[in-house]
Amino acid sequence: MRAYGHDFASPLLLGTALYDSPAVLADSVRAGQPGAVTVSLRRESAGQLAGQAFWTLVRDLGVPVLPNTAGCHGVREAVTTAQMAREVFGTNWIKLEVIGSGDLLQPDLFGLVEAARLLTEDGFQVFPYTTEDLVAAERLLRAGCEVLMPWGAPIGSGRGLNNLFGLRALRAHFPEIPMVIDAGIGRPSHVAAAFEMGFDAVLLNTAVAKAGDPVAMARAFRLACEVGRLGFEAGPMPERDMAVPSTPTLGRAMLDA
Repeated sequence: MRAYGHDFASPLLLGTALYDSPAVLADSVRAGQPGAVTVSLRRESAGQLAGQAFWTLVRDLGVPVLPNTAGCHGVREAVTTAQMAREVFGTNWIKLEVIGSGDLLQPDLFGLVEAARLLTEDGFQVFPYTTEDLVAAERLLRAGCEVLMPWGAPIGSGRGLNNLFGLRALRAHFPEIPMVIDAGIGRPSHVAAAFEMGFDAVLLNTAVAKAGDPVAMARAFRLACEVGRLGFEAGPMPERDMAVPSTPTLGRAMLDA
């Protein structure tokens, strides 16, 4: 995937929360070989993984860092968090989250567009966590975003790609825009399906961090990215409503009664 002039080494992006230990996180990142890892400034400020020690761990992995505004429920809060993240992590990248629903962690699309506009004007390169809504996508692009990150399903739900029609419509409507399926991924098969639909990358966290074997699961997701992308590029056969015989009937042997 290429976004904001950067070629990501892998279409798999990994979150860094919820791992049982820093060692498990590091081993999972090495197994998954992601193109970037996401880090929440709010989470780090709370000291979940010992602040500076955690930042040192992430830096030593040699993977690009995509800070995010996870947990922000308003425009001002998200913008302020992004500005702080730029100071801490030394990057203009920001994964922008403006949450509107506490139960589903669904984006506030109105606040998201406004925050994206303000951050873009401030020099940020915004990766917006959004839905499959076409109107919101158009307004995010007008606000200056060069990539879209529609959810597959609510964060941490593991339900996969809930709205196949909506996601296909979004992909078809903006064929040249880099798109990342963000949130709701639970299995490697969900990742393969996203790539087969033409999406450029996936971002996931809980499915690896809370797997029985996070390291093995990270590797499984890496391979699923490769399989799904290869299948898409190979040109899948079209779906049909009727059966089509694989063995032709023309020229088959006929027996007299």
